[in-house]
Amino acid sequence: MNQPTVKKRGTARRPAVIISDATLAHLEALVDGTMHRNPALAERLLEEIGRARIVPAHKLPANVVSIGSRDGYRNEAPGQEQTVTLVFPEDADITRGRISVMTPIGTALLGLAEGASFQWDTRDHQRKTLSVLRVEPAADDGPER
Repeated sequence: MNQPTVKKRGTARRPAVIISDATLAHLEALVDGTMHRNPALAERLLEEIGRARIVPAHKLPANVVSIGSRDGYRNEAPGQEQTVTLVFPEDADITRGRISVMTPIGTALLGLAEGASFQWDTRDHQRKTLSVLRVEPAADDGPER
C-alpha cells in the first residue's frame, strides 16, 4: 500500500476539498447554528466550504471523505491510525466510531481525497498532520454524500 508523502514545509499547500451539493445546505446551517457557541470551529468549517469545489452528489469521487463515508486516517505525530465514519452531529456516536463533521478532526477530514495530508491546530494550539489512508463511500441508502 502506498503511503502518502507529507511535506515538512512551513507553508505547505492545503489539499483540495470536494463537497457534494447534497450536503452543502446542511453544512451551512450547521455553521450558522454553531457560530455563537464555537466560533472558531464554525469559521474553520466555513473556510473549508469556501475553498471547496462543490459537485453534484453523483459526481463526488468515491475516494473523497464525505458524510457517511468510512475513512481511515493517520495522525502523523504519534503515527496512530483510526477508522471512523463521518456524520452530521445528530448521528454522532464515538463508541461506534461515528464522528461529527462539527469536530476539529471531522472538519479537517471533510472533502479530502485518499492520500491527502492536512495540517490543523488542536484546541491546545498544537500543530498536527492528518493523512487520509482510505475512503469507503457511503452506502447508497445511507446519509447524503
